[in-house]
Amino acid sequence: MFRSCQNCQQSFEIMDEDLKFYKEISPIFNNKKYEIPPPTFCPDCRQQRRLAFRNEYKLYKRKCDATGEEILSVFSPEKPFKVYKNNYWYSDKWNPLDYEQEYDFNKAFFEQFQELMRKVPQLALSTINLQNCDFTNQCGFCKNCYLIFEADGDDSCYYSNYICDSKSSMDITHGLKCELCYQCVDCKQSYNLKYSQNCQTCTDSFFLKNCIGCKNCFGSVNLRNKEYYFFNKKLSKEEYLEKIKSLELHKYSNIQETYQKFLNFAKKFPNKATQGVQNEDSQGDYIFNTQRCHYCFDVHNAQDCKYIFYARNLKKVYDMTVFGAKEGVEFCYENHEIGGGIKNIYFSDQIWGGTYNIFYSKLCMQNSHDLFGCVGLQHKEYCILNKQYTKEEYEKLVPKIIKKMIENREYGEFFPISLSPFAYNETIAQYYFPTTKEEILKKNLQWKDNIDTIPQAEKVIPANLLPDSISEIPRTEEVGQADDILNWAILPVDMPCQGISTNRPFKIIKPELDFYRQMNLPIPHLHPEERHLQRMSLRNPRKFWDRKCDKCGKEIQTTYSPDRKEIIYCEECYLETII
Repeated sequence: MFRSCQNCQQSFEIMDEDLKFYKEISPIFNNKKYEIPPPTFCPDCRQQRRLAFRNEYKLYKRKCDATGEEILSVFSPEKPFKVYKNNYWYSDKWNPLDYEQEYDFNKAFFEQFQELMRKVPQLALSTINLQNCDFTNQCGFCKNCYLIFEADGDDSCYYSNYICDSKSSMDITHGLKCELCYQCVDCKQSYNLKYSQNCQTCTDSFFLKNCIGCKNCFGSVNLRNKEYYFFNKKLSKEEYLEKIKSLELHKYSNIQETYQKFLNFAKKFPNKATQGVQNEDSQGDYIFNTQRCHYCFDVHNAQDCKYIFYARNLKKVYDMTVFGAKEGVEFCYENHEIGGGIKNIYFSDQIWGGTYNIFYSKLCMQNSHDLFGCVGLQHKEYCILNKQYTKEEYEKLVPKIIKKMIENREYGEFFPISLSPFAYNETIAQYYFPTTKEEILKKNLQWKDNIDTIPQAEKVIPANLLPDSISEIPRTEEVGQADDILNWAILPVDMPCQGISTNRPFKIIKPELDFYRQMNLPIPHLHPEERHLQRMSLRNPRKFWDRKCDKCGKEIQTTYSPDRKEIIYCEECYLETII
């Protein structure tokens, strides 16, 4: 069946398998199934709606509303609700049931939920089990990290997004089990790898793309298990080392010049239509070990899923944005940021930790179950709008609420963007679905001006006046005294070779300086967020196009649009080119 999206008015298809899924996961109360209706938003608009609830890396200083301490939070000070620092929020020093509301059948559900959400204290940062990782968000089980986001199990990592189980690495976007890696995109199980993309099990290499199992390789593309290759040419060990030495890659100017040369060189080689391995009857990009999964991106270990974005260990899940975790997710629909051994979660935001049977709730966790319209609950059951009920009362009242929501055309969809606690341009919806301030305000949604904070520094240095090599940065000899460079704000200038112009100043921190010295790398000239956006620009959009393989002419689906100039091969033709 086809429908017109009530948000963008574009036609979209709801397949028979989708209808079967909605029916299969529909909840049962008192032996009666309350079927989930088909969506009224198209897949892209559903994703945009969820992303509008995701402030990933905009952090603000504010007061904890419980202790009065100055804290860091994803919620700016003017937000219309209380925010607690994390260790206080997780403690038993407050009771979210104190904010209970009686359900009012004369008012819309979303109106009542918004009222509750604004009363219940919010978690300052979406983090858990961290050590010395104050400046992070969407982060768990990490230590000694700084400005990493959507991260899990990392140690001593900095300025990275979507990084897991990695150590002593910096400026990584989508990395897994990396160590001593720098400026890498979609790389995993690698060591001492720099300025590389789509690489696996590579070591001691610089400027690689689409390589696996390579060691001591430079500026190369589409290699497998090679050593001492320089721009795809085999050299002796002595020739290779002499070439690398002659480039003087400890200098910033030389790195930029060589990187641009490598990007131009890489254009001569074919790209596979989509990235992924060990997939059966699946469609997506960067998907691994999946069966019967469709329209999925950055997904690992999943079966019978659709419209999933960056998640792992899933079974029968539709319309999910982040995260899954090792314990996994089962039988869920239309959620943001859920995971950790959960099942039967519907239309909810930030649900994790062994929870199940939860509807239209936010920030509920730790073995909670059978909740409807709740906020901030842990270890709770049979609650509606944070009010405690018996099992019998709960199962009698919830069907009535669902019936009323159906009448009001509220049931069966994720929260409307108007309920998001963030301004649209604070969220990553603005990255994937860029929108102007005028358009946002026209829709009566939030927009935040002056979103960036400028670091305070008595000294400012333009980036082009920085020493070209880290060895030229003076060391402070006095014990207990910080290196002087740490006191300066660096002001970026035009970067013609990269097409980037920015004036966002930034400072570096001591562990970062130590990393550059250890790796013999120069100090960067761009703000960390600009570096992140630069890496993200190397990834394809979350969208598919029909086009033909540039070698055999076979029809393929790919995330490379037909008007792009890259050489795109189907998987069979691509594998024939690998050396």
